[in-house]
Amino acid sequence: MMEKEPGGRLNAIYSASKTKKMGFIVVAMFLILISIVVSVSIGAVDIPLSDTIKVFLHSLLPSFFDGPDKEWYSDIIINSRMSRTILCVVCGFSLAIAGAVMQNILRNPLVSPFTLGLSSAASFGAAVAILFGAGITGSIMILGHEFFVKNLFIAGLAILWSLISVSIVIVLSRRRNISRSTVILIGVIIGYLFQAGIAAIKYFSDDDALREITLWLMGGMWNATWGVVLLVLPVVIVCDVLIESRAAKVNILSAGDDVAHSLGINVTSLRTTLLILSTVISAICIAFTGIIGFIGLVAPHVVRMIIGNDSRYLFIASGLLGSLILVVSDIVSRMIMRPEELPVGIIMYLIGGAFFIWLVSGNRKEVTM
Repeated sequence: MMEKEPGGRLNAIYSASKTKKMGFIVVAMFLILISIVVSVSIGAVDIPLSDTIKVFLHSLLPSFFDGPDKEWYSDIIINSRMSRTILCVVCGFSLAIAGAVMQNILRNPLVSPFTLGLSSAASFGAAVAILFGAGITGSIMILGHEFFVKNLFIAGLAILWSLISVSIVIVLSRRRNISRSTVILIGVIIGYLFQAGIAAIKYFSDDDALREITLWLMGGMWNATWGVVLLVLPVVIVCDVLIESRAAKVNILSAGDDVAHSLGINVTSLRTTLLILSTVISAICIAFTGIIGFIGLVAPHVVRMIIGNDSRYLFIASGLLGSLILVVSDIVSRMIMRPEELPVGIIMYLIGGAFFIWLVSGNRKEVTM
């Protein structure tokens, strides 16, 4: 038999690679759907899976499917657990895709939204809001949902200081002869400065404010409501679409700045835009959940080991894996101490710490950036 033409062999390899990537994305989406069903079924009151499925089917097609055996199951799932689970999906997706973007544009596998000082800046903003907003009361209606003014004040300052943090990194990184490693070092230093500010705020806080700041720093889904979901989701969707539209340019950037320049790409503008978009989607999630670390580090690494570093697939696949990780972690956090719950940030620190130890142990497949 005649040997296959080189072009045909390359097409077969590319087709197999694309099938593998799409297969990963489909499997991840399927697992997320399963985790969502499990998440809304488990809690202080367990709901049978059959009734959970009836709630979904009856909500979508009430004329064709009956509701659950107990009517209050629908209220628990739709009005309480579902909003929390969707917020987990959205925040996990946002933090993971932000980590993947930052790692690829800076070509460093240890970069994440938190490495560049974003989490510390958000924590500082939230701590300031908690300390000086103790007397803020009242609520307002947004998108038909009630929001406490103090919670919006905390979220607003967390987002503001996150943007200030990344702006400092961007401005300093535009100086001549600044390497990518130096950019990361700048982010770490900025993070330490904000940590000093947080420590000072804790020192001057009363017992109530100190407890609230500490709980916020642990990370949790206590503020999850449909109103929060409706605020966060449009921002995340718009930013993710803008990020994905630039994925092909990020692939070219991986060949080097000179190559990208020669192909007509404004490297500085591309990096700045993607850093800002990544910061926005991370900050708006952190603002309502507190600090949930390591998703932006863990998810992109795992995805690269499985499907490679093609940004067109990496970004979406990392986001989906991040959603799966956070939903499962939230389930675990609610199961350990039922009917009480453990902050999901603690679970993520344990997962992230174990993953980081494994990552640096050398017993892994090397992934080039």
